[in-house]
Amino acid sequence: MLTNLRIFAMSHQTIPSVYINNICCYKIRASLKRLKPHVPLGRNCSSLPGLIGNDIKSLHSIINPPIAKIRNIGIMAHIDAGKTTTTERILYYSGYTRSLGDVDDGDTVTDFMAQERERGITIQSAAVTFDWKGYRVNLIDTPGHVDFTLEVERCLRVLDGAVAVFDASAGVEAQTLTVWRQADKHNIPRICFLNKMDKTGASFKYAVESIREKLKAKPLLLQLPIGEAKTFKGVVDVVMKEKLLWNCNSNDGKDFERKPLLEMNDPELLKETTEARNALIEQVADLDDEFADLVLEEFSENFDLLPAEKLQTAIHRVTLAQTAVPVLCGSALKNKGIQPLLDAVTMYLPSPEERNYEFLQWYKDDLCALAFKVLHDKQRGPLVFMRIYSGTIKPQLAIHNINGNCTERISRLLLPFADQHVEIPSLTAGNIALTVGLKHTATGDTIVSSKSSALAAARRAEREGEKKHRQNNEAERLLLAGVEIPEPVFFCTIEPPSLSKQPDLEHALKCLQREDPSLKVRLDPDSGQVDTLDRTLGDKRHLVTVEVEARPIETSSVMPVIEFEYAESINEGLLKVSQEAIENGIHSACLQGPLLGSPIQDVAITLHSLTIHPGTSTTMISACVSRCVQKALKKADKQVLEPLMNLEVTVARDYLSPVLADLAQRRGNIQEIQTRQDNKVVIGFVPLAEIMGYSTVLRTLTSGSATFALELSTYQAMNPQDQNTLLNRRSGLT
Repeated sequence: MLTNLRIFAMSHQTIPSVYINNICCYKIRASLKRLKPHVPLGRNCSSLPGLIGNDIKSLHSIINPPIAKIRNIGIMAHIDAGKTTTTERILYYSGYTRSLGDVDDGDTVTDFMAQERERGITIQSAAVTFDWKGYRVNLIDTPGHVDFTLEVERCLRVLDGAVAVFDASAGVEAQTLTVWRQADKHNIPRICFLNKMDKTGASFKYAVESIREKLKAKPLLLQLPIGEAKTFKGVVDVVMKEKLLWNCNSNDGKDFERKPLLEMNDPELLKETTEARNALIEQVADLDDEFADLVLEEFSENFDLLPAEKLQTAIHRVTLAQTAVPVLCGSALKNKGIQPLLDAVTMYLPSPEERNYEFLQWYKDDLCALAFKVLHDKQRGPLVFMRIYSGTIKPQLAIHNINGNCTERISRLLLPFADQHVEIPSLTAGNIALTVGLKHTATGDTIVSSKSSALAAARRAEREGEKKHRQNNEAERLLLAGVEIPEPVFFCTIEPPSLSKQPDLEHALKCLQREDPSLKVRLDPDSGQVDTLDRTLGDKRHLVTVEVEARPIETSSVMPVIEFEYAESINEGLLKVSQEAIENGIHSACLQGPLLGSPIQDVAITLHSLTIHPGTSTTMISACVSRCVQKALKKADKQVLEPLMNLEVTVARDYLSPVLADLAQRRGNIQEIQTRQDNKVVIGFVPLAEIMGYSTVLRTLTSGSATFALELSTYQAMNPQDQNTLLNRRSGLT
């Protein structure tokens, strides 16, 4: 809280330094260390998609398949639900790897960073291209760890469909809700895969019910499990009324048999499947009018006569409309259920031409692409992942970046295969490309063929807007949606070992910012670690006198509210010329508060008077205003705000009491305790400062059986006692 305060200040010198903040500390280290591609050892991989064994296809069909045969999908889930293992099985069965990778062994294809293999989690979003039964699939294995939510967000924007992987013993978990909401935001059709059906405690019924209750989705049961936990041995195809059994003697899961369900062999299973199929038909008919008419006119007397192809087509339409989600099951680790999952991806998820992108009408057949990820390779330089929405990309092609208003040239075009890349001559709409040679393109930039193409698209958008009498500027729609970056909660300061290394540090930070938009870099104006402003500028006098007022505001605002009081002492012409310098000075001062050096929020800064000596530089104006605001803030009443995190802890009943006692000591606020099978789920809030090292403590308290998830909720004021303790500790008094 701030009290009203006015103060005068003269110009002063500022000494800036580099200051960094980021939403995840060890993600910075992961990016810094990734200087060299890592190739999986002991794995056999084919060199070009489509060339598997003796199956030699035409080069054109390999590089640019028909758009109806393309599937751009992502795999999303809560941490440890089995996303990377599922991806490894998909790659193996599609022929792109000749042996099975395992997360625990650290030899998976999509987890190619050293940090990922060490921790057994996926941090980056690795893109993989493969073929399955005549379809081209571009798959992205996204992180499930809450610290890497931005990686999920970054890639969901360019997908046409998604596979949501669930732990069948846990159902919908904390991060599942987060990624599901992200998919809803981008209107992405999805199918559900209930993984780990072989795990102790796995429950198909519970997992399906959690999808219905927690995600508010309508599950379409396309499969039923044959057994659960230790007895799981296969699945039933409800649509085809067939059972799929995997050979228990097979080590890789390639050998399985598909048998029709017969009354004489499986009477109980046939009865259960028939009931499930009839319920599925009724459910789809309720959601799809075309299918309902077909059923009522021709098959109302006997659903068994309804062809499977008709039902599959209707399920495809319902999935695209996002009125329901198909549900399949299996065990990726035990190599069961992956091939039917791949069939479902090609059968039910949309092709690029089935997705409605309004902006494409402005571009016609010209190039329109979105740069959704930037990586830096030590040999090749910046590698830019692009989703092509229209047109064609070729090597040596000059492209125009609308966001950066610059023209660049693509030197090479690659097909991504995790950290291995195959050079190709062209790529058409619907595909995901990896480009080399773009030095200024950053994550979220819109790419077109030329500036004239962008202007022509803008004119089409404006003409259409006039026809529809729209108030908003249609030309703004030419920019494809960027990434929404959450505010950082972790901060750190770095500096080079010497001034000679300063250019290298600045270059590295620029590369990291292009690659990771959650990384924020700014110059600290007061820590005195980099540069000096020399005020000895010949005979020219630099003099600024300014009067400002700092006061609190009721509404929450991260940025300071700047007000200009037009008193007689302020010349409007002078104010207009110096306004940008004044605003820069205010923002600079509010980036570092007087108590802990943290950003100031919920404050209004009012300029009451301003006197500037002729010839005074804008740098001096900014410096004087910044110093004046800092003095005002220092003398005002202030309150420290701390990050408050949403916390969800899943713990066995036997360990609930020690976990609750520990959270109470951490100033935790318990909102709810739910029951999930044999476990308890503790939901509440806890200050971020109290949760450092919590994973180690939780493992100790629960013998390694509990898990937890964190997500930033808001900022809350510390109570006076905690604030005084913190300030004394920071000043060395305690």
